[in-house]
Amino acid sequence: MRINQKKTRFCIVVATALLLSGCVTVPDAIKGTSPTPQDDLVRVMNAPQVYIGQESRFGGRVVSIRNEANKTRLEIASMPLDSGAKPLLDMPSEGRFIAYVNRFLEPVDFKDQLVTVVGPIVGTEQGAIGDKPYRYVVIDAQGYKRWNVVQRLMVPPGGYGYGPWGWRAGYGYGWGSGWGFDGGWPGPARIENVVTE
Repeated sequence: MRINQKKTRFCIVVATALLLSGCVTVPDAIKGTSPTPQDDLVRVMNAPQVYIGQESRFGGRVVSIRNEANKTRLEIASMPLDSGAKPLLDMPSEGRFIAYVNRFLEPVDFKDQLVTVVGPIVGTEQGAIGDKPYRYVVIDAQGYKRWNVVQRLMVPPGGYGYGPWGWRAGYGYGWGSGWGFDGGWPGPARIENVVTE
């Protein structure tokens, strides 16, 4: 009987994970036209002339933003993207690139924010990061998505009291008398940063 409960729980967890994994989609604004846009900035930086004209999808943190006469120039510190095209937090930068958006973007809304852009690679632009000369890959952004970062409280499993399978009982590690305290304190809840739309 106990084995069947464990198998049932395991099957439910696996089915839920599979169901939820199929729900990750790329937002329409950054889908682009290619089924597999170029997303490896390091590869493109090593031979940018080979990739000119190819659709790309890169993302990361906006380092600087400058509005020009008919477009906005975004300098972005690239970060790897997840399957939904969101930048992965706490990952090191893969380099920098420039994205030109053919409209006015409010600098206050984009400076230090996470974005993903999609569009053709149009070449390179010589610049500098501090005193170090740098060659940027340039994207003509046909679409972009600004992401939000929210904090979520991640409560650890376990603890004490009445749970979904009844009142916890039993001695644990020398604590309590079996009245709901299972002997292990779960510790403080963790705060995790999550990228959302």
